[in-house]
Amino acid sequence: MKAVLCICITVWSLIAVAGISSAADAEPKVPAPPVVLTLEECIHLALKTAPELGEAESDIAFATSRLAEAKSYRFPQISLTVLAGPAPTALQSDISPVVKTDITFNINSLTWFTSSDITIIQPLYTFGKISENMKAATHGIEVDRSRKQQKANEIVQKVNEYYYGLLLAREMVELVLEVEEILIKAREKARKLLDMGSASVDEVDLYKLDAFSGIATKYLEEAKKGEALALAALKARMGLPADANLVTGTERLVIDDAEIPSLENLVEQGKLRRPEFKQISEGLMARTALIEAAKANYYPDIFLGGLFSWAYADDRDRINNPYINDPFKHLIAGVALGARWKIDFGITGSKVAAERAQYNRLQSTKEYAAINIPLQIKKYYLDLIEARNSTVATRGAYLNAKKWTVTAVANFDFGMGPAKDIFEALQAYSSMRSDYFKSIYNYRIAAANLDYATNEPLRHLEK
Repeated sequence: MKAVLCICITVWSLIAVAGISSAADAEPKVPAPPVVLTLEECIHLALKTAPELGEAESDIAFATSRLAEAKSYRFPQISLTVLAGPAPTALQSDISPVVKTDITFNINSLTWFTSSDITIIQPLYTFGKISENMKAATHGIEVDRSRKQQKANEIVQKVNEYYYGLLLAREMVELVLEVEEILIKAREKARKLLDMGSASVDEVDLYKLDAFSGIATKYLEEAKKGEALALAALKARMGLPADANLVTGTERLVIDDAEIPSLENLVEQGKLRRPEFKQISEGLMARTALIEAAKANYYPDIFLGGLFSWAYADDRDRINNPYINDPFKHLIAGVALGARWKIDFGITGSKVAAERAQYNRLQSTKEYAAINIPLQIKKYYLDLIEARNSTVATRGAYLNAKKWTVTAVANFDFGMGPAKDIFEALQAYSSMRSDYFKSIYNYRIAAANLDYATNEPLRHLEK
């Protein structure tokens, strides 16, 4: 009976736990609070969380360590060697008054010794080995900083693309929903007129309306897909979780009336501010320093050297004679001026040639950038002008198409116009309005590209 009771209690406990779990699962999840971000805020968040900038910062730290290493060669280098081990016994009587030459080795007469040897090398003049490597490392830091700026500009460019792509997709969704609403009302009116026996409507008109509604639904799904992809890309770029409730601070895709600078001014800005130019300039100076550092290997290193050597062993007499050096029991110290010269056959020349080849390669890159970066700026500038003019043209076209659609729908409602007028008007309206918003999108992207080409996104790093 007790066993049955225990089993019942266990079963009831499991049922209660399952019921609690089911109730918890049945509770609706609380939606995440909305995160409202403007374009500027999206850019700042993307720059803050971008892994590329973390990599670039690590490159700067690595280049800084190279500079610290180059500077450290200016300071003394100390070498310490400590030894301990067996040594044979030695007495002063073995060499005084005469040197005995018949003393045999006996393992039983071994003793222990310990010694310390310290050498100090202080470089005095290296013909540029240290100073030129320091110059190269300093310019290398600036190269990596410029690369970080370039990566930041690319991130800003991508955020603009995703942000305005999201707004464009939402405009397309709204446009398709508007067209669908007009088609639904037109079909209801067509069915009503057909039931009334109106001669202005037939079954074919209903088929056409249904077919057009199917096409609109297809475009709606495509627009929703584009919106979802753009939203996911924007969240990923900012490091937000996929389920974050992101709300854009800008609701509509609109064009701004900012004055467009002249092409000449933009090109000059690009030449002065583009990080690629700074990378090349600093890189050329770094390569020049590396060439000089490689050439310095043709010459010796002048240094000041110091030596301190101490050794002690039991059962060995100290010999105070400058002509006799006992490696197991002595005290030696001294300072000397020295030169160290490494002579090779072709190795140094090959290193100089390699550094000069890298310099020439970078010089060719500079010539390429001087030609193609202004060309890139001109392309983005022309894209911006074209998009602005297209926006003005398509705006007038879609507004007239809107009036055409309203008139066609009104005539159809009164039984004064055929259904095909609605189709033609809606096709023109949807086409012109979508082109209008695409023109605004192209304008925004062209402006972002022009900012990138002239290093304008740098302002986001400075804030």
